[in-house]
Amino acid sequence: MIDVAAVLFDCDGVLVDSAASVERAWRRWAVERGLDEDAVVAVAHGRRTVDTMLELGVLPDDLAAEVDRLESAEVADAPSVSAFPEPAALLPVLPPGAWAVVTSGTRALVTSRLAASGLPLPAVLVTAEDVAAGKPDPEGYLEAARRLGVPPGDCLVVEDAPAGVQAALVAGMRVVALPTTHPPEELAAATLLAPWNEIVVRAAGGRIVLALR
Repeated sequence: MIDVAAVLFDCDGVLVDSAASVERAWRRWAVERGLDEDAVVAVAHGRRTVDTMLELGVLPDDLAAEVDRLESAEVADAPSVSAFPEPAALLPVLPPGAWAVVTSGTRALVTSRLAASGLPLPAVLVTAEDVAAGKPDPEGYLEAARRLGVPPGDCLVVEDAPAGVQAALVAGMRVVALPTTHPPEELAAATLLAPWNEIVVRAAGGRIVLALR
């Protein structure tokens, strides 16, 4: 059982099932660049688009334009994504000041996916534009805790990618990993590893308690 004051959710692979949309965009881009599609997809989940491109050694004349082009394709494909049923039931009953979304996507991308999935926008939303360094750097999670006014140690992160798990742990937060986009062995560093359907979350008395069924 984990008892905290706030929960910080990643978006893709945690709140919304967008894996197919993400992979479609990155596979098209990989083909255009003459890169191995599977190798690109393997590092694309859970990180800022610009960081993925830099890791892959792609240095176009205008990197910002290249990032915008790929993310625009993902925004256009937002109607194809859907919410996972568990967060769809959970988010509306959580106190507004007790949860946030911290994503490696842009504000336009995350808001389009949340809207398409019928999920509420959080009072605190930290996106790619809000940080100088993306996951696995802890900046995004620390910024969300600051905006909520909750100490990092009293926050729980829900993630699906190794970069996000690492970011949460470095921030001094406990982290639950969902094996939605990565195999369990890549998420072994998490405090807890379980699928959504094995997790129970309750909010009462200003606290949020997470436990396994």
